[in-house]
Amino acid sequence: MKYYDEKIETMSRDEMTALQSERLCSLVRRMYDNAPYYRAKMDAIGLKPEDIHGIEDITKLPFTTKADLRANYPFGCFAAPKSEIVRVHASSGTTGKLTVVGLTKRDIEDWAVCDARALVMAGCDRNDIVHVSYGYGLFTGGLGLHYGSELLGSMTVPASAGNTMRQITLLKDFGATVLACTPSYAMVIGEEIEKAGLNLSDFKLKRGIFGAEPWSEDMKREIERKLGIEAYDIYGLSEISGPGVSMSCGGDWGLHVMEDFFYPEIVDPETLQPVPDKTDGELVFTTLNKQGIPLIRYRTRDISALNHEVCSHCGRTLVRMKRVSGRTDDMLIIRGVNVFPSQIESVLMNIKEIVGSHYQIIVDRAGNLDTMEIQVELAPEVFSDEVRKIEEVRRHIEHDMMGNLGVGAKITLVSPDSLPLSTGKTVRIIDKRKQ
Repeated sequence: MKYYDEKIETMSRDEMTALQSERLCSLVRRMYDNAPYYRAKMDAIGLKPEDIHGIEDITKLPFTTKADLRANYPFGCFAAPKSEIVRVHASSGTTGKLTVVGLTKRDIEDWAVCDARALVMAGCDRNDIVHVSYGYGLFTGGLGLHYGSELLGSMTVPASAGNTMRQITLLKDFGATVLACTPSYAMVIGEEIEKAGLNLSDFKLKRGIFGAEPWSEDMKREIERKLGIEAYDIYGLSEISGPGVSMSCGGDWGLHVMEDFFYPEIVDPETLQPVPDKTDGELVFTTLNKQGIPLIRYRTRDISALNHEVCSHCGRTLVRMKRVSGRTDDMLIIRGVNVFPSQIESVLMNIKEIVGSHYQIIVDRAGNLDTMEIQVELAPEVFSDEVRKIEEVRRHIEHDMMGNLGVGAKITLVSPDSLPLSTGKTVRIIDKRKQ
């Protein structure tokens, strides 16, 4: 099967524009009537739903940001009554509050369609066995691909993450043909297979669906070598949808956006004006069909570009987005988890009697796995204490960071006034992955 929905995936640009226009007009009316926070945004600029006649008018509409979601925590951005919300997901936010999204029954069905399409783009069909090693729970990774795999008719293994040797046993014994997880976890699996002395011929893996964190072409090639598979990139974000917003088809330019559901724009992050095709800028999404928490012109902060040319590899007309190359804010993605410096600062401020006011975050990659070290200055009165006391402080901070960030970090305690200071903007983050 080459396409999951050939009509949509090879639709002419005029037909797609007509479909997007119809859905946008309906969306704006629903948002104005049912989402007070967005009605206030439109009223503030004197814009009414009847002023929007088609997708060409989208630039008249105001942007939505993560700050809007935080200000309306937990359910203030919902555009459907809570009685129609059948599931919530959430991701970390800059203030420690979760970014909450609500899904109706139809939202989940649409999400499954997007992930089924994504799997087919990677060459999957109902004869595959799909091993899902994304985390299940509030994180959107696991359940998104799970439902897409089931909709496609594939045997689905909800393995979740962790317990790597058990994962490897299941991959081997069940004969999984598709592995879905973060690229860093795929590397872990590949390395553990090597350490265990197992042969790739003992496995039936053919392809991998990897996303939720940045990864390079070099890492892609290394994963393919270690696991003997073809690796495909999948993109999503909790606010818009989990995995399945876009997907690579194996071609050499970007990921196809499911643009009947998600309308993409690229804008200059400074002027917020649209930029031409194949020009880098900030990726912005509008959820054209979502009911629970539809978002209009949501600023993702991801840096990408768009290409509306027909794909020479697969023939799809769905617009392609360039693999995300960075971000316009200070958010870090560590092993699939969003981490903001402000979250780290919040943890430290709660124990300010034992630490100083300065810290530095050092992000690196060891063996293709993201690592995070947080260097923290001790308060002078604590630094002079015995070694045992200092070790207790280190464990205390490490425990609190894990609980608040959802990802482990190495804590290094340093002497007072030893971290570099700046007369300008303090450098909090050293990201060696970019060096």
